[in-house]
Amino acid sequence: MVGVNSGKFPAIRQHLQENIGNVYKDMDTSCVITSVLLVLGQPPISFEEFPKDGNVDPEAYCLTLLDKVAIDQMSPGDAIIVFTPDSDLYAIERGIHVLVTKPATKLLSHHNELIAAARKHNVVCFVEHHKRFDPVYSDAKARAQALGEFNFFNAWMSQPKSQLETFRAWAGKDSDISYYLSSHHIDICCWILQDKAIPTRVVASAATGIATGEPYNCVPQTEDTITLLVDWQSIESSGHKGTAVYTASWTAPLKAGVHSAQHWYYMGSKGDINVDQAHRGYDITVDETGKTWYNPFYMKYSPSESGHFDGQRGYGYISIEKFVDAAREVNAGVAKPSDYDGHGYPTIANTVLTTAILNAGRISLDEKRAVGIMKSGNEWILE
Repeated sequence: MVGVNSGKFPAIRQHLQENIGNVYKDMDTSCVITSVLLVLGQPPISFEEFPKDGNVDPEAYCLTLLDKVAIDQMSPGDAIIVFTPDSDLYAIERGIHVLVTKPATKLLSHHNELIAAARKHNVVCFVEHHKRFDPVYSDAKARAQALGEFNFFNAWMSQPKSQLETFRAWAGKDSDISYYLSSHHIDICCWILQDKAIPTRVVASAATGIATGEPYNCVPQTEDTITLLVDWQSIESSGHKGTAVYTASWTAPLKAGVHSAQHWYYMGSKGDINVDQAHRGYDITVDETGKTWYNPFYMKYSPSESGHFDGQRGYGYISIEKFVDAAREVNAGVAKPSDYDGHGYPTIANTVLTTAILNAGRISLDEKRAVGIMKSGNEWILE
């Protein structure tokens, strides 16, 4: 595990012990993985930390400690979960399979670089768009194929204002709420419309004033809520055009009972789909805390009746499991990385339009203009 400040690792180890070791049977968090970040087949409940001995390395996310000490200890065919594009590229170039946290990159040009590198070095590169493995979303995606030409998509996703305290170190500086939250539903929309329609134009709008005020005090450029309006062109019919609205906010009320509001609506020429994944028909009310809507479909944290971990059926778990399975299959020679582009998995190749829309939205906000999306040869570019 690599971070800027190794002083945080004792608290992380304590967290693992309290929430894994003390909760589930036969989960030993005291063992130490000494040679790699994550070896296929090893339980990811312990780690070797970089940097060590309480040191602070402000460049740890920018290819100093991470690549030279940690990645260099790995071997081709190993697997890694990474958060930064430079580190992804460094690992890929060494034949290491990579799972990238969503969205893959902030810039479309960087996403294209990762696509080319993964193909060149014959490695699996997935993006952790776990909503593709939500059974409701995947079923809705399949049913949307029978609803004719695409007409309209509207998505809303939000988290409470307390997230601004959690993410104050990077909110508005390194990324925004659209990248962080709208990436979920933009990817789902792109997945539904794969081979049906392509995005052509993005216009963005934002609300401000909460994140930058008391008590959150985020940097002045931090937006509260961001909306992207995207034009889509049918691939089959030049006369059919669709429109999509993707909105995300981290300034929702503090005591709404759900951590992430997740709603979307899809309309085709022959029918529509309406999804509410914030409530799921399951709520619990406690005297001290009030009503809460839980989501065990993402991860079931309560132990099994035997006391063991019981979250293997959650789509948050499955999204990582599918990546590890793919890496194993490629290592065994029974599959090629390109095979997974056609399986509906969030590979680096078939998530490129998600990055294109997000990048175009950021440019639209910064430059106050519409941004076009088009294909130049085999690459998607912005104009």
